[in-house]
Amino acid sequence: MRTFSIERATYWIVVALVVAIASRIPLDTDTWWHLRSAEHTLTEGMIYTDPFSHTLLGERWINHSWGSQIVLYGMHQVLGDTGLALYTAVLATLGTMFLFPVMSGNIYIKAFLLCLVAASASVFWSARPQMFSFLLSTITIYLLYNAKQNGKTRALWAIVPMMALWGNLHAGYTIGFIFIGAFIVGEAFNAFFTTGSETLGMKGVRQLVIITVLAALALLINPYGMDTWRVPFETVGLDVLRQYIQEWNSPNFQRRETWGFIAMILLTLWGAWTSTTRFDWTNFFMFGGTLFLALLYGRNIAVFAVAVAPTMSLFVHNALEQRGWVIVPRRPTPRTVRLNLFLVGVVWFGVAVYVLGAVWSPIAVKQAQERFLPVNVANFIRETQPTGNMFNSYNWGGYLMFALPEYPVFVDGRTDLYGEFVREWLFITNATTDVEADLDKYGIGFVVIEKGISLDYALRVSPLWEEVYRDEMAVVFTRRNGS
Repeated sequence: MRTFSIERATYWIVVALVVAIASRIPLDTDTWWHLRSAEHTLTEGMIYTDPFSHTLLGERWINHSWGSQIVLYGMHQVLGDTGLALYTAVLATLGTMFLFPVMSGNIYIKAFLLCLVAASASVFWSARPQMFSFLLSTITIYLLYNAKQNGKTRALWAIVPMMALWGNLHAGYTIGFIFIGAFIVGEAFNAFFTTGSETLGMKGVRQLVIITVLAALALLINPYGMDTWRVPFETVGLDVLRQYIQEWNSPNFQRRETWGFIAMILLTLWGAWTSTTRFDWTNFFMFGGTLFLALLYGRNIAVFAVAVAPTMSLFVHNALEQRGWVIVPRRPTPRTVRLNLFLVGVVWFGVAVYVLGAVWSPIAVKQAQERFLPVNVANFIRETQPTGNMFNSYNWGGYLMFALPEYPVFVDGRTDLYGEFVREWLFITNATTDVEADLDKYGIGFVVIEKGISLDYALRVSPLWEEVYRDEMAVVFTRRNGS
């Protein structure tokens, strides 16, 4: 404690701020089908075909997130919704802090930029398996830049067992290979065309190539074998994702949550422009490649934030240093140590009050979930027990799968399973085809949809359907007697 300087205090304040950013009430509708899948895996065994829908029942489905689903399910079983929030906060915070050692600059520059990275990446933080991909992608960046900056290439071998684990947690392992691929090409170019910069050299590049091959083979250590390789390519190849799923569209820069992403781009370019440091090939490929991916699909903003953190900090640090903006650490006095401890305690106390009152509070959780999830609709269906198959909103399928396990869903967030079938759901929802014939085709006995959409109007004027429930969010229709 005698050396608890303002620099150390700043570090722990940053950790507290990241915890606050990462703490959120579980409202993502996909969370719930992951929980249901984990329960099925633990009670019935590994899933190879769809057991949850009545439209694609028995169709081939690769549940690539099975490992992380079990972790998520365990957290929920032990701590309920608090466990889901804790799952997100822990993985997000650990992942963010893995970037700290490979960022450049003094503690204040790194602290500010790390909060910016967290704010940018947090757009897609939620209680889903992708949080493991976030954590493991930051570990990949740490290993790669630690080897580049400090010559610790032996640690790169940790990538092989990490990929074996990653392949059983989430198909986002492709992020790791994108980072590694950019490093291989960039460091090879550096070895031939760049002098005076940190580089792995061709020996390090060859080692990284061997590691990559072994890591790709390590992915086969999972229940789905070579199918694990195909999942990312089959998913990205779905046109319906880019047309109808928001996170697979280009980012909307009118939304405030993208402004951190914009700030990272501008700061990196400003630093590169105003300092004598220039992009080496690796930093260029990491910045340019992940920027392209983030502009293509908004969900890759978190990938960009992780990949660019070391590069951004390098340029910003050098730009400020060249202007004489250098802060020299001082040995703390006993009085300063006490002040630093008090400051850290106040910040952590504030974060704890926020988390306990706004995120973990059962009342806050209940109110938020009733506002954003079809909680009351599920309660109504559970009480009235309508007959026949269910037609449901795509956005609510995951939650209804969890809340009403006795009712197979029409569709849910597993777009890798449904693929182009989502278009058929969309045609019915928009009432652009013969609604009655389409609902008859699937034996639909009741409909659970958002209030005010085209299908809502079509069924309200239909003599064959009866509205039995309506609230501020949803409406339920059942078939009239004899129809």
